[in-house]
Amino acid sequence: MSVYDFKSIEKKWQKAWDEKGQYKMDTRDTSKPKYYCLEMFPYPSGKIHMGHVRNYSIGDVVARFKKMQGYNVLHPMGWDSFGLPAENAAIKNNIHPHVWTMSNIEEMKEQLSMLGLSYDWDKEVATSTPEYYKWTQKIFLEFYKASLAYKKNSFVNWCPSCETVLANEQVVQGQCERCDSLVEKKELEQWYFKTTEFSEELLADLDGLDGWPEKVRLMQKNWIGKSFGANVTFQIDGSDQEISVYTTRPDTIFGSTFMVLAPESHLARDLVAGTEYEPVLDEFLAKMHTMTQIEREAADLEKEGKFIGKYVINPLTGKKMPIWIANYVLADYGTGAVMGVAAHDDRDNDFAKKYDLEIIPVIDEDDKMINSGQFDGMNKDEAFDKIIEKLEEMGKGNKKTNFRLRDWLISRQRYWGCPIPVIYCLDCGIVPVDEKDLPVLLPTDVEFTGKGESPLASSKTFTECSCPKCGKPARREIDTMDTFVDSSWYYMRYADNMNSDRPFDTDVVNNWLPVDQYIGGVEHAILHLLYARWFTKAFKKLGWTSHDEPFKNLLTQGMVLMDGSKMSKSKGNTVSPVELVEKYGADTARLFILFAAPPERDLEWSEQGVEGCFKFLNRVYRLVDELAPVAKLELEFGNLTKADKDMRAKTNNTLKKVTEDLNDKFGFNTAIAALMELINDLYKYKELEDRNDAVIKEAIKAVVVILAPFAPHLGEELWLMIGKEASVFDIGWPDYDKSAIQLDEVEIIVQVNGKVRNKINAPVGIDQDVMKNLALNDEKIKEFIEGKNVVKVIAIPSKLVNIVVK
Repeated sequence: MSVYDFKSIEKKWQKAWDEKGQYKMDTRDTSKPKYYCLEMFPYPSGKIHMGHVRNYSIGDVVARFKKMQGYNVLHPMGWDSFGLPAENAAIKNNIHPHVWTMSNIEEMKEQLSMLGLSYDWDKEVATSTPEYYKWTQKIFLEFYKASLAYKKNSFVNWCPSCETVLANEQVVQGQCERCDSLVEKKELEQWYFKTTEFSEELLADLDGLDGWPEKVRLMQKNWIGKSFGANVTFQIDGSDQEISVYTTRPDTIFGSTFMVLAPESHLARDLVAGTEYEPVLDEFLAKMHTMTQIEREAADLEKEGKFIGKYVINPLTGKKMPIWIANYVLADYGTGAVMGVAAHDDRDNDFAKKYDLEIIPVIDEDDKMINSGQFDGMNKDEAFDKIIEKLEEMGKGNKKTNFRLRDWLISRQRYWGCPIPVIYCLDCGIVPVDEKDLPVLLPTDVEFTGKGESPLASSKTFTECSCPKCGKPARREIDTMDTFVDSSWYYMRYADNMNSDRPFDTDVVNNWLPVDQYIGGVEHAILHLLYARWFTKAFKKLGWTSHDEPFKNLLTQGMVLMDGSKMSKSKGNTVSPVELVEKYGADTARLFILFAAPPERDLEWSEQGVEGCFKFLNRVYRLVDELAPVAKLELEFGNLTKADKDMRAKTNNTLKKVTEDLNDKFGFNTAIAALMELINDLYKYKELEDRNDAVIKEAIKAVVVILAPFAPHLGEELWLMIGKEASVFDIGWPDYDKSAIQLDEVEIIVQVNGKVRNKINAPVGIDQDVMKNLALNDEKIKEFIEGKNVVKVIAIPSKLVNIVVK
């Protein structure tokens, strides 16, 4: 008997697929319905891990199955290749980021190829190549023209030791990840994308994303954070100046006894300028600059503040309210000012108790207004609107809808990112680079020290230029773009990646988008997906595309765990996919990762599970090898025995179940389990003396076709073994024979007091009373009910009888 030589089989078929161009897709071909299957592209770190294997194996089964169902399938892969790790490697190892990145891409591409994934590598993109980032720059310029990109001052993370700006991910527990120095806040001029332009659409359109996990939609809704309330103006005591506050609780304004400002707000600075409280603000700000936004928003944050010597007048009570600065108020939410209502807000309550500020309840336990003047006795919901009306009459407020969503800060003080294509001229101001001069290339004469401003500043050949408008000496922008910009539109470039005239052809993208199935980790459930959705809406506004959303269906796969923890190098609990493939083969690795758990759940690594899948594939190989001569024969079913009918029913029921499990349900583990059951039954059936070879042939073909999307190398090999010439993936996915699953008899379970005591065969469609009589008169059942009182008999048609006795 021949042996399952997975190494030669996998090498053979990978070579055959490559030579044939098996997975190439002409995206201008509209002869078949389209299906766009996409996994989130990786950062080229140099090594794939089991999380990659899981993500890409899931996508590969979907892509192969849809191809077999008759779709034109677009299944591309590329590289999210800009980013901080390459820059850190340049600093540490004295290697250029481009060299480091391209080397990693080649290594990872080779590793991915070992898995036999059905990628069209002709569609490959790498975001760090000029061929790609030229169009990222073009997109920036179009956003700038449409007022979707702008520049303003904002606070950034600043490391005084490295003398550089740090992204949030570079700040670990308030310290610089490079040198462990305490990180401060520093105000710099930064570039933004106007994400708030589409706040309403980003929120409303989530309701139409039925193919997304509910938890992801909820996370996005919370991030966008729509709220209803009022803008209220408080006059500063002894001044004509006013402070505007946004509140979601205008019904509590009679309980407002103090005002709190964000310490970094310009308003706080203006109020203390030239007073004895200016150094108080400076000292407090210095402390705030060592804290991250996450720390300041934490519910358990110890509230701290300082009085700044000013008061405002409550517009409805007329009372003076002291103005404080506090650590729990942020400058970028609302107006950076909060009216303190200690009786009805936990944070305000903690603050008021600490600093002995007045606490006035204005809503009782029955949600009725108290201590609220003319509004006393009203339900708080009625008072909500009435108080806003009162403020509007007084000219002290108005109804307001607000969003938590903020504009997207895209400036990064790094080298290894897409250069921002603008020039600064003393006479002309900000001047966009002319499109004919794109791409603005990253220079090679840079110094990577990890200190000071962006490494781009060290390149005179880059920074020094002429103004496109007046021709006078000017300087280039030295910030690069956030890498989320690159990954917000890559899925569109895949569809038309060789286009040298524009980012993509509108007709091509309108045909292929939205992506039919997107697959990736839940860690990207907020920012990446939100930015991709924003780009889609921005492109539609520009007239580049016609769709509203980028991804029709979304699967967020679970993590791969070992001993209950996520695999990581630091924990020493990783498994090398390369070593796994070398020991057991790619098909075994894929089968285990798909069988061990439903894709949306975490998967616990099991060496025994891997070995079990390897043994199963060996078992399938031996079975098909043994029965291949039968599968090649021209056969008719003829007269069928009950065993023949049962085997045919098993084959076709399995095909039916697998088809249903793969049709957008991701039931990979249950589909594989059904295949395993079919194999077990087929092993038994083939040993029958009066077996029907036509039934064998039907079952073997079903086994090979079902196995192929999960274990594609072995699927192709077995397809060839049973006498087929074309690729198994070029045939149509077979329909099951409905007549074969309509059995003459069904198996009925018989229980006594809820415990299974026997199984009996009965005609299909049997009457319930007849079922009960069959069960009561069964010789084995009589042993359990003899001498006892039958209380009742429950029958579930064609399935179960439960006899209750005392």
